[in-house]
Amino acid sequence: MRLPPVLIAAVLATTTGSLLLAPNSATADRKPPVREGSAPADSAARAPASAARNALAAPVTDLSAGTGGYPREQVLAPDPENPADKSIKLGLTPYHAIAPKLNELQGLGDRVSVEVAGRSAGGHRLFLVTVTAPETARQARAQERMRELIENAPQAAAKDTAIKALYKTPVFFNNNIHGNEWEGTDAALKLIQQLATAHDAKTTALLAHNRLYFNITANPDGRIAGTRTNANGFDLNRDFITASQPEVRAMRQIAIDKQPAVMLDLHGYVNGTLIEPTTPPHGENYEYDLFLKNTYANALGMEAAVNGLGYTPTKDGVEPVQIPFRDQQEGWDDWPPIFTPQYAAFHGTVAAHTVEIPMTVNNSAYDTLPVEELRRRSSINVDVAGAAMRATLDFAQSHRTSLIADQIEVFRRGATGAAQVPVSAETVPGVPGIGPEDVYTTDFPRAYVIPAGAVQRSATAAGRLVDHLLANDVRVTRATGDFRLAGRSYAKGSYVVDLRQPKRGLANVMLADGRDISGKVSTMYDISGWSLGRLWGATVERVESGGLSAVPLRAVDAATRVGYVAPRGDLRLRLDTPQEIAALNSLLQQGVSVRQDSDGSALVPSSARAKAVALARAYDVAFDATKASTKASQGTALHRVRVAAAVTAGELFALREMNFDVVPVSTAILDAGFDWSTVDVLFVSSGLDHSALTPAARTALDAFLATRGLVGRGATGAELNAAAGLLAVKPVEGNGDANGVVRVVNSGTVTTGAPDHSFVYAPVWFTDLGPGVRVEQSYATGDPLVSGHWRPLDDGTGGPTAAAGQAAVVSGPHAVLFGTEPLFRDHPKGEFPQVGRALLTVSRS
Repeated sequence: MRLPPVLIAAVLATTTGSLLLAPNSATADRKPPVREGSAPADSAARAPASAARNALAAPVTDLSAGTGGYPREQVLAPDPENPADKSIKLGLTPYHAIAPKLNELQGLGDRVSVEVAGRSAGGHRLFLVTVTAPETARQARAQERMRELIENAPQAAAKDTAIKALYKTPVFFNNNIHGNEWEGTDAALKLIQQLATAHDAKTTALLAHNRLYFNITANPDGRIAGTRTNANGFDLNRDFITASQPEVRAMRQIAIDKQPAVMLDLHGYVNGTLIEPTTPPHGENYEYDLFLKNTYANALGMEAAVNGLGYTPTKDGVEPVQIPFRDQQEGWDDWPPIFTPQYAAFHGTVAAHTVEIPMTVNNSAYDTLPVEELRRRSSINVDVAGAAMRATLDFAQSHRTSLIADQIEVFRRGATGAAQVPVSAETVPGVPGIGPEDVYTTDFPRAYVIPAGAVQRSATAAGRLVDHLLANDVRVTRATGDFRLAGRSYAKGSYVVDLRQPKRGLANVMLADGRDISGKVSTMYDISGWSLGRLWGATVERVESGGLSAVPLRAVDAATRVGYVAPRGDLRLRLDTPQEIAALNSLLQQGVSVRQDSDGSALVPSSARAKAVALARAYDVAFDATKASTKASQGTALHRVRVAAAVTAGELFALREMNFDVVPVSTAILDAGFDWSTVDVLFVSSGLDHSALTPAARTALDAFLATRGLVGRGATGAELNAAAGLLAVKPVEGNGDANGVVRVVNSGTVTTGAPDHSFVYAPVWFTDLGPGVRVEQSYATGDPLVSGHWRPLDDGTGGPTAAAGQAAVVSGPHAVLFGTEPLFRDHPKGEFPQVGRALLTVSRS
């Protein structure tokens, strides 16, 4: 959990007085939020390469109902005991005790089933527990048919009496997505045991009419290590639009296959307990009237249950519950689809909550407080999480008919192209305080086209985008012949995403440009702009209107493979996608002599055709025929690049995704002595402070940079460039809270083939360019911000118009500097090759 300043102030205002009377109290972390990219000096990403390999290769587990009934029992092999598990100190369940506990719970009767939903980046099993009344295989198939009808034929489902009478409402509890916010797991295990053994009428009725799903620990790597992140250093609750991590892909599949109508995501720590719905801005692609109605009603029930536990500020240090929609003005928003509850809403979840339990036990508290106090706090947190869960079950049971009706309505609106319903006192009765600041809707286009042929920027990027849409349960079709749509001509093989589909909100949230909301609110909780259409390297065209009935389309379940190797002669590999950079690095690793042509593409000798065939298949890239020679007289020789990297976790992962050999470094690592002869280039964005190095480490670094090369990103990269005296430029830092999608103009070899949009997060630009400095990319003139949140500072500086026309990426003989965020959280795939080309360029200069 990360608190924005507005919420910190509110927490302080509601807690300070009572805390003076409570020496054992616990409060929310009052430090300002730490934005990714401005991490402490020696916190450079150091995730092991094995975790990246696991994440890139991990399969997605099919969690659909299949043909079996419930229970689905299995004996889980135990994990090795780990006395270093950070849960132990808190008196909580260590990861190695979870499998034996689940075996025990399955043995308590016929209500508990366990499936392995996947594995974490660190290789740990992800356990999905289902609690429901027993079902025969036939009954389970009937439930699955009803679930499919709800999504795929919502108009028919709305009239189906069997659904109203027999369909079991799916309820999902997601626990421990942040590894050092532990207690949701323990509350879930306690609740499962209660449900497995209780035979009162209330429990019997609950399980007869609901399926309850528990993701026991969404982040076992972090649970064991006591870290917020997984083994790759990723905050999983920022990854849902990208799904770079296997834990997120597992949660995504739960959302798709189980289709929960209600869900909780258990977090910590905010005192008093924070229960969504949120402050503005609200995601404009939701059916927000249905979402707010149910989410607020359930929040009130959870509030009553948590406050009803009897904990008080004076006795226990526990403050009353907060509901941001009701109690805050801004700063805790649900605008981006990167968080679990906000992502779940696009799969039909009509009551979805982040719940922040109250008593801080992580970070400095974990290291400094007595064990007795930590365990007191953890015990309270387990109680609070349990109360929220039990109240949610009461809500699901008492409102199950209307919840399913509202889920059906979400899908009906999408399938029929119905208009969104703006929230108001009339459309959402019973929710107080709705004002114009809460109204966010969008105009859905008729369709998006991902064109084939010469219009398409990259067939490889288009295929990747299509497969990502399909993995998110967005329906995609492909044209079986040439066609015209809205006055434009498209070639056979073009993909069409019809926005008349049940999950239109998710399709639009991924493909639309988004919105500039800088004028709507003064602060945002996290990112405000994203666009797979603009940032993933594929050409995507928005079609506002027109009918699709005359277009020859067929549904697809995978993108058509475009990998190709010309049958004869030397080969050309474009370097416009991460896959192409990865294929090049594989060739170089195998010792193939590759040269770079003047247009930036790679020239591969015909003798490497067999290797090219294997790589074309593995990465879905094209090796085209070329008349250019691969001899020494043509282009520049390329070689395998080993990168020393002081970077964020997302950047480290993206570098490994492009198959670079990476050695993490930091100020501390360099001070301890680093052999610079083992690397070819230094990439710096975080965690390396030239002025803080020992004299010996600084001398060694300066000697390396004088002869090799630097790729720098952001303020940290620019500071190192200035200290080393490489490029004569003046870096200008924009508003550090800014982020979003920006228009750019590409003008150099590093940015050849790059999209005309990029991503910024605490943007930087460069002025006063000295001799030999080339502008690779500039911010567009006017207002370059397309979507996101970027305001000037109070003195009028640092805004998007100040950046307009200024250099965003610059280069010279030994350095390339980025003011943009081309690898941000492994997301903007179309921007990755800029960094790949930069590393290849400076390493040979």
